[in-house]
Amino acid sequence: MKIVKNLRSAFVTGATGLLGNNLVRELIAHGFSVKALVRSLTKGQQQFAGLKGVELVLGDMGDVSAFSKALEGCDVVFHTAAFFRDNYKGGSHWEELKRINVDGTQRLIEQAYRAGIRCFIQTSSIAVLNGEPGMPIDETCLRDLADSDDYYRSKILADQAVLTFLALHPDMHASLVLPGWMWGPADIGPTSSGQFVNDVVLGKLPGLVPGSFSVVDARDVAKAQISAAKHGQRGERYLAAGRHMTMRELMPLLGKIAGVKTPTRDLPLPLLYILAALQELYARITGKPILLSLATVRLMLKEAGRTHFNHSKSERELKLTFRPIEQTVADTVAWYRSHDWLPKTPAKSVK
Repeated sequence: MKIVKNLRSAFVTGATGLLGNNLVRELIAHGFSVKALVRSLTKGQQQFAGLKGVELVLGDMGDVSAFSKALEGCDVVFHTAAFFRDNYKGGSHWEELKRINVDGTQRLIEQAYRAGIRCFIQTSSIAVLNGEPGMPIDETCLRDLADSDDYYRSKILADQAVLTFLALHPDMHASLVLPGWMWGPADIGPTSSGQFVNDVVLGKLPGLVPGSFSVVDARDVAKAQISAAKHGQRGERYLAAGRHMTMRELMPLLGKIAGVKTPTRDLPLPLLYILAALQELYARITGKPILLSLATVRLMLKEAGRTHFNHSKSERELKLTFRPIEQTVADTVAWYRSHDWLPKTPAKSVK
């Protein structure tokens, strides 16, 4: 049963991220005042320059108590911050995943409740779901912890922390939104999708990688989250996964929109593992995030074909819709070009 009404002020974690910054903009457009949690004031000012109605709050999900005072006066928390698998630099990161994604989420909902907030929107992930390749997956197809890599496990446990809190606090409302592979403008991280766009347009990928994906516009996920706060049911999961695509479909589409030639041959698995190992070595030396790690390769192979999602529940209860993937890709490329990440004239690419 829905118990929260008249939401006017929001607290957004991970506000400079791909989902977070688009959510902040969507909230402002809906008339909300927003407190935006940022790890860097400089980055926050860069991301939200000229946007009225946003108050930057300096803080980190590793120390929720340090910014908990700023939660006071807000009606709803949108929790988008997370330590992402796609930022791996090789090796194991479970301690950081647990500290940020699991323990941080538990402390955040506790502090939000103490601050008088009774509405919490958890950004979950399609990672918490599982199903047979080629078969449609809905919110009931929960993944077993034993069948999870470290990132997947952290998202499952974070969701469990939210649901456990709800069980102990009947006056608290929370819904969980499960995005797919998010794309969109203003991805200054960049996330794996932004890195993929840059690598493809600049001709850095020598071939097609395996796997299939559920591609979604971060702006559509942002709308789903606001709708979940207003109309979602307590303790319910809502898919916002997007459109199923294989790499053989996605890369040519990106190339066509960006005006570059893209690879047409699959990378042999042995070569794929060699490239991933070299990228991990590069990451350890430079400290920079990479697109292709060994964990990513293993994940793509394991999850191939498991990205067919049934959105009927979200369409019915949240009125969820998705813009055309062509628009998402075009807007993403245009943003990177307008911000000088990519040349205005297409670069030469791998044939």
